[in-house]
Amino acid sequence: MTSDQGAWPTLDELLREEEELELAGLSETDAYELGMRAVAAASERRLPVAVGVWRAGRQLFHCGLPGSTQDNDAWLRRKGRVVMRFERSSLYMARLCRDKDVTLTQKYGLPAARYAAAGGAVPLRVRGTGVVGWMGVSGLPQLDDHRFVVDILRDTAR
Repeated sequence: MTSDQGAWPTLDELLREEEELELAGLSETDAYELGMRAVAAASERRLPVAVGVWRAGRQLFHCGLPGSTQDNDAWLRRKGRVVMRFERSSLYMARLCRDKDVTLTQKYGLPAARYAAAGGAVPLRVRGTGVVGWMGVSGLPQLDDHRFVVDILRDTAR
Protein backbone atom coordinates (compact mmCIF):
# COMPACT_ATOMS: atom_id res chain seq x y z
CA MET A 1 0.00 0.00 0.00
CA THR A 2 1.09 3.52 -0.65
CA SER A 3 0.92 6.38 1.78
CA ASP A 4 -1.64 9.17 1.82
CA GLN A 5 0.95 11.31 0.05
CA GLY A 6 0.38 9.39 -3.19
CA ALA A 7 -1.61 10.63 -6.15
CA TRP A 8 -5.34 10.92 -5.60
CA PRO A 9 -7.49 9.08 -8.14
CA THR A 10 -9.69 11.26 -10.34
CA LEU A 11 -13.46 11.34 -9.92
CA ASP A 12 -13.82 9.35 -13.16
CA GLU A 13 -11.37 6.72 -11.91
CA LEU A 14 -13.31 6.42 -8.66
CA LEU A 15 -16.62 6.03 -10.54
CA ARG A 16 -15.15 3.27 -12.76
CA GLU A 17 -13.77 1.55 -9.68
CA GLU A 18 -17.19 1.54 -8.00
CA GLU A 19 -18.81 0.03 -11.11
CA GLU A 20 -16.20 -2.73 -11.14
CA LEU A 21 -16.98 -3.67 -7.52
CA GLU A 22 -20.63 -4.66 -8.01
CA LEU A 23 -21.66 -7.69 -5.94
CA ALA A 24 -24.09 -10.51 -6.70
CA GLY A 25 -25.76 -10.05 -3.29
CA LEU A 26 -25.24 -8.98 0.32
CA SER A 27 -26.68 -11.41 2.82
CA GLU A 28 -25.65 -11.53 6.46
CA THR A 29 -23.31 -14.39 5.55
CA ASP A 30 -21.82 -12.36 2.68
CA ALA A 31 -21.20 -9.45 5.06
CA TYR A 32 -19.52 -11.73 7.58
CA GLU A 33 -17.29 -13.25 4.89
CA LEU A 34 -16.33 -9.78 3.58
CA GLY A 35 -15.52 -8.64 7.08
CA MET A 36 -13.49 -11.73 7.88
CA ARG A 37 -11.48 -11.37 4.64
CA ALA A 38 -10.67 -7.80 5.65
CA VAL A 39 -9.75 -8.86 9.20
CA ALA A 40 -7.49 -11.65 7.91
CA ALA A 41 -5.71 -9.30 5.49
CA ALA A 42 -5.33 -6.56 8.11
CA SER A 43 -4.17 -9.02 10.78
CA GLU A 44 -1.58 -10.49 8.45
CA ARG A 45 -0.16 -6.97 7.91
CA ARG A 46 -0.67 -5.96 11.56
CA LEU A 47 -2.78 -2.97 10.55
CA PRO A 48 -4.42 -1.07 13.44
CA VAL A 49 -7.84 -0.72 11.82
CA ALA A 50 -11.53 -0.95 12.57
CA VAL A 51 -13.53 -2.82 9.91
CA GLY A 52 -17.27 -2.49 9.34
CA VAL A 53 -19.88 -3.79 6.93
CA TRP A 54 -23.38 -2.30 6.89
CA ARG A 55 -26.53 -3.08 4.93
CA ALA A 56 -28.93 -0.14 4.90
CA GLY A 57 -29.02 1.05 8.52
CA ARG A 58 -27.90 -2.22 10.07
CA GLN A 59 -24.34 -3.07 11.05
CA LEU A 60 -23.70 -6.65 9.98
CA PHE A 61 -20.00 -6.82 10.86
CA HIS A 62 -17.55 -4.95 13.05
CA CYS A 63 -14.07 -5.69 14.31
CA GLY A 64 -11.56 -3.43 15.99
CA LEU A 65 -8.09 -4.86 15.54
CA PRO A 66 -5.20 -4.25 17.97
CA GLY A 67 -4.10 -0.63 17.82
CA SER A 68 -7.47 0.69 16.65
CA THR A 69 -9.49 2.92 18.95
CA GLN A 70 -13.01 4.21 19.53
CA ASP A 71 -12.00 7.16 17.36
CA ASN A 72 -11.59 4.77 14.42
CA ASP A 73 -15.10 3.44 15.09
CA ALA A 74 -16.47 7.01 15.03
CA TRP A 75 -14.62 7.83 11.80
CA LEU A 76 -15.93 4.63 10.27
CA ARG A 77 -19.55 5.61 10.99
CA ARG A 78 -19.01 9.19 9.75
CA LYS A 79 -17.52 7.95 6.47
CA GLY A 80 -20.33 5.40 6.08
CA ARG A 81 -22.98 8.10 6.46
CA VAL A 82 -21.38 9.89 3.51
CA VAL A 83 -21.62 6.73 1.40
CA MET A 84 -25.30 6.22 2.21
CA ARG A 85 -26.16 9.90 1.66
CA PHE A 86 -24.45 10.22 -1.75
CA GLU A 87 -24.16 6.57 -2.90
CA ARG A 88 -20.49 7.22 -3.67
CA SER A 89 -17.32 6.29 -1.84
CA SER A 90 -16.23 8.58 0.93
CA LEU A 91 -13.02 9.16 -1.07
CA TYR A 92 -15.09 10.26 -4.09
CA MET A 93 -16.79 12.86 -1.91
CA ALA A 94 -13.45 13.88 -0.38
CA ARG A 95 -12.04 14.37 -3.88
CA LEU A 96 -15.12 16.30 -5.01
CA CYS A 97 -14.85 18.65 -2.02
CA ARG A 98 -11.09 18.97 -2.45
CA ASP A 99 -11.48 19.88 -6.14
CA LYS A 100 -14.07 22.54 -5.29
CA ASP A 101 -12.12 23.74 -2.23
CA VAL A 102 -15.13 23.29 0.08
CA THR A 103 -16.12 21.05 2.97
CA LEU A 104 -19.23 18.87 3.14
CA THR A 105 -20.61 21.34 5.65
CA GLN A 106 -20.05 24.28 3.30
CA LYS A 107 -21.41 22.51 0.20
CA TYR A 108 -24.23 20.41 1.67
CA GLY A 109 -24.82 21.75 5.18
CA LEU A 110 -23.87 18.40 6.75
CA PRO A 111 -22.44 18.50 10.29
CA ALA A 112 -18.79 17.44 10.45
CA ALA A 113 -19.47 15.60 13.69
CA ARG A 114 -21.69 13.15 11.76
CA TYR A 115 -20.24 13.10 8.23
CA ALA A 116 -16.63 12.72 7.07
CA ALA A 117 -15.51 13.18 3.50
CA ALA A 118 -12.38 11.06 3.97
CA GLY A 119 -11.40 7.88 2.19
CA GLY A 120 -12.18 4.49 3.65
CA ALA A 121 -15.87 3.68 3.07
CA VAL A 122 -17.08 2.20 -0.21
CA PRO A 123 -20.65 1.59 -1.37
CA LEU A 124 -21.83 -2.00 -1.68
CA ARG A 125 -23.75 -2.18 -4.93
CA VAL A 126 -25.78 -5.28 -5.73
CA ARG A 127 -26.37 -6.16 -9.36
CA GLY A 128 -29.86 -5.09 -10.41
CA THR A 129 -30.56 -3.36 -7.07
CA GLY A 130 -28.05 -0.54 -6.55
CA VAL A 131 -26.41 0.60 -3.33
CA VAL A 132 -27.59 -1.50 -0.38
CA GLY A 133 -24.87 -0.68 2.14
CA TRP A 134 -21.20 0.00 2.60
CA MET A 135 -17.92 -1.45 3.77
CA GLY A 136 -15.28 0.60 5.49
CA VAL A 137 -11.96 0.67 7.25
CA SER A 138 -10.51 3.32 9.52
CA GLY A 139 -7.04 3.55 11.01
CA LEU A 140 -4.71 4.22 8.09
CA PRO A 141 -4.19 7.36 6.00
CA GLN A 142 -7.37 7.89 3.99
CA LEU A 143 -6.03 6.76 0.60
CA ASP A 144 -4.72 3.58 2.19
CA ASP A 145 -8.05 2.98 3.97
CA HIS A 146 -9.82 3.32 0.62
CA ARG A 147 -7.39 1.08 -1.28
CA PHE A 148 -7.60 -1.59 1.40
CA VAL A 149 -11.40 -1.82 1.11
CA VAL A 150 -11.28 -1.74 -2.68
CA ASP A 151 -8.75 -4.59 -2.72
CA ILE A 152 -11.02 -6.74 -0.51
CA LEU A 153 -14.08 -5.95 -2.64
CA ARG A 154 -12.20 -6.46 -5.90
CA ASP A 155 -11.24 -9.98 -4.81
CA THR A 156 -14.89 -10.65 -3.88
CA ALA A 157 -16.46 -9.17 -7.03
CA ARG A 158 -14.38 -11.38 -9.35
